[in-house]
Amino acid sequence: MKMELNLAFIGFGTVGKGLAELLIKKEKELKQKYNFEPKVVAISDKIKGSIWKSDGIDLKELLDTEARTGKVDFYQAPSKGLDPLDTITKTNADVIIEVSYTNLQTGEPALTHVKTALTNGKQVVTTNKGPAALSLRGLEELAEKEGVNFFYEGTVLSGTPVFSLIRDGLRGAKVKVIEGILNGTTNYILTQMEEGKSYEDALKDAQDEGYAEADPTGDVEGWDATGKIVILANKLFGGEMSVANVERKGITSITPGNINLAKNKGKRIKLIARASVEGGKIRAKVTPEELPLTNPLANINGATNALTLKTDVLGEVTMVGPGAGKIETGYALLNDLLELNKRLEKS
Repeated sequence: MKMELNLAFIGFGTVGKGLAELLIKKEKELKQKYNFEPKVVAISDKIKGSIWKSDGIDLKELLDTEARTGKVDFYQAPSKGLDPLDTITKTNADVIIEVSYTNLQTGEPALTHVKTALTNGKQVVTTNKGPAALSLRGLEELAEKEGVNFFYEGTVLSGTPVFSLIRDGLRGAKVKVIEGILNGTTNYILTQMEEGKSYEDALKDAQDEGYAEADPTGDVEGWDATGKIVILANKLFGGEMSVANVERKGITSITPGNINLAKNKGKRIKLIARASVEGGKIRAKVTPEELPLTNPLANINGATNALTLKTDVLGEVTMVGPGAGKIETGYALLNDLLELNKRLEKS
């Protein structure tokens, strides 16, 4: 049975546009292979404005308009000016795509967006780490209570599938330890430093390449990786760990001397996020580590991310893939939407 899914974007920056481009590019394939014909009916962005067109927005025209003007509300639509909460509660959208900015301290405004959507019986798909890092169990319980779904595949490794692999590919296996390179910016910087650059020059290169923000604190001080390991630990180990519980150290104190000393020992420095259960308690940390070159994570260079799951029946399973990017992260949203579509068809 064909499902009618009306989508609303809360936020329409890089990731939102990435999904929109994929919906255009793969329209025929999604219809023929997955029986998936979504309709975007609303967009609300703090800077670019908001629109609502109940019978569907022409995504090609919308993207052209946004590229020319930097706004979405220059697109011809009968309703404009709704704030995010009104877009969630008053439009005919039944799937909310939450891709506003990330806040790991309070989770806001995304946390309120997600809670409001779930409470109003709307499905939620997000790449925003804030809500998942701060209130994963509560949001999943709320979704279950309201009979809807809360998907967040793209919160950890962008488009590289983590939760879907665990859900569909590791049935019957128990994950005992999680460890990985969860931040592409710091991995890029450390790779550049191993090639002889200073931390300052490597950071500037990362900024020039678009991997690091003008204020790189969230990456280089380990906050981004911390939010991700919290999401992973709470999901895989069933806990309620908070960002404050994680031992955290970034890479700002790493020097070329540290890099060379590790190299002379046949090792390589990586910013590693790790979580395990010890004595019935979840423990997690993010810290630079010297890894032997025999460790798969030691050979992950550039802006690439990787995650190793130590299991009881398969030993170590390592996933490697992009941890950022417009299309890559947009794909995470698409992956979740296809899973949602499949579940709704079966219900």
